[in-house]
Amino acid sequence: MSNDQPWTSIDSLILSKLPAHLLQFVKPQIYGAYSAIDQAVWRYVMRTNVEHLSKIAHHSYLDGLARCGISIDQIPDMLSMNQILAEIGWAVVSVDGFIPPSAFMEFQAYNVLVIASDIRQLEHIEYTPAPDIIHEGAGHAPIIANPEYAEYIHRFGEVGCKAIGSEKDYQLYEAVRHLSIIKEAPGTTEEEIRIAEKRLEQLQANMGEPSEMALIRNLHWWTVEYGLVGTEEDIKIYGAGLLSSIGESHSCMTDKVKKVPYTIDAARVNFDITKPQPQLFVTPDFAHLSLVLEEFSNTMALRKGGLVGLKKLIDSTNLGSIELSTGLQISGTFSRVIEEEGKPIYFQTSSITALSLRDRELVGHGTNYHSQGFGSPVGSLKGINMAIEDMSPRDLMAYNIYEGKTARIEFDGGIVVQGEVITGKRNLQGKIVLISFKDCTVRRGDEILFASDWGVYDMAVGKSVVSAFSGPADPKSFDMINHRPTEKTISVNKTAERLALESLYQQVRDQRSGNASAIFLENIFSTLKLAHPQDWLLALEIYEVVGRDAPFFEDLTNYLNLKAEQLHEVSHLIKSGMTLAEAEHRRIET
Repeated sequence: MSNDQPWTSIDSLILSKLPAHLLQFVKPQIYGAYSAIDQAVWRYVMRTNVEHLSKIAHHSYLDGLARCGISIDQIPDMLSMNQILAEIGWAVVSVDGFIPPSAFMEFQAYNVLVIASDIRQLEHIEYTPAPDIIHEGAGHAPIIANPEYAEYIHRFGEVGCKAIGSEKDYQLYEAVRHLSIIKEAPGTTEEEIRIAEKRLEQLQANMGEPSEMALIRNLHWWTVEYGLVGTEEDIKIYGAGLLSSIGESHSCMTDKVKKVPYTIDAARVNFDITKPQPQLFVTPDFAHLSLVLEEFSNTMALRKGGLVGLKKLIDSTNLGSIELSTGLQISGTFSRVIEEEGKPIYFQTSSITALSLRDRELVGHGTNYHSQGFGSPVGSLKGINMAIEDMSPRDLMAYNIYEGKTARIEFDGGIVVQGEVITGKRNLQGKIVLISFKDCTVRRGDEILFASDWGVYDMAVGKSVVSAFSGPADPKSFDMINHRPTEKTISVNKTAERLALESLYQQVRDQRSGNASAIFLENIFSTLKLAHPQDWLLALEIYEVVGRDAPFFEDLTNYLNLKAEQLHEVSHLIKSGMTLAEAEHRRIET
């Protein structure tokens, strides 16, 4: 089934469930854009991998291929995949190469896998640093048919997208994306690759103390991408990077690659996408992945909040949110925190800010209203050891926190708010979460934090910061349609020679689906030898289709053996392909 239309009804249903800021990364899969060479690359990798992985992959992988609508013989159509994945509550969407890690994880929180719909070039058939449909379609998707693993992926998305990152994290993402693009692009010079690798190395060497996003990205890499599962005596592959790499799926099982029990310590182990991994982590089962994730989550500002969480948001310089003990959420770019005895006593945002409750913006408290930022004290009141949120209606009246009354509120730490109460907002439990004043001054000692002539002062109510996380509480509060990748993945420039070769591949593909003609295939083989002497995969495709009794079979066999001698880098691929084809020939003959 082909999906040549830009969007379909099932696509629209999936997209309607995603927030607008994620839709900016989605592009349609144009199935007709795949050439017959692309299809042959898919077939080769899948035939080789499935044969090998049937012995060393977690049993969920082979089971999942069928359950996800992925076949060996043709590149998967995402429409067909979605019709099947809907049964297990998941979906896939197409994207252009690497997307920011936070977005990648947020898609998972919505039970959506992102798949780079491009496919690696024949020259990089064994491994590509760029995400492609082999890596993500045949690597990530099948394992989610396992319920325990699917829950881990979903939970990882929920937690991971809240991890606080840094400006350096984004620079690193851009450098990785750039390197992956130029390495996969035809015509890239060795010098261009060297410069890009040098840039990436410099960034990696100067990241400083890793952010939450950097740490959780490491956990993602060592599990979802490069994870092993089982015991020392019986280790299996489940990571998508290994499942989709012909070379690493073999080498990772040897003693050359160190095997380490998977613990939270993996968060501190960095990786290099351009090289084979020197060590891999082994989880005893998929449930253990979730246990480690929860252990890591307990270290995040998402759960710890407090002064450390506020400082992480300030250091990030990015849009983030805090949640107070009343449930009030403040979203913006945090620029300042005043602390005393290790606790925050006042916080400040520097630009447009929104206030929310339960992840929904408070009416009248969006970014248009709080366009200049927001600042508020936090904590208990001085001398009475009580927070406003804990006061009864009688207490509030006693301290003049009542409409039309002039209140003087002094907090531990010396923040003083004095002004006439206009109104207050309460949460569902009836506790005040926000108090608005007019003619109000906020000061700490001689420092004016808010002057009476600045307008209405809105004071957040909360005795503590219970959570701090990346992004807004309510995504609808902000214009987040701002992803502007510096470059897009590069399409192959199809020369006349390339188009002619694609035509030969297509003709062989057509023969595969019908009654193959030995004479017709011999003519294609003759043309291949004369016009495209560096190509080896088409000869292997013919070798699979033609019978042993074909007049040119011996010539074809000798040609492939010669190519295996001449093309050292792919010699093992040619020999492996021939072995698989010969096994199929014997099966048919018997």
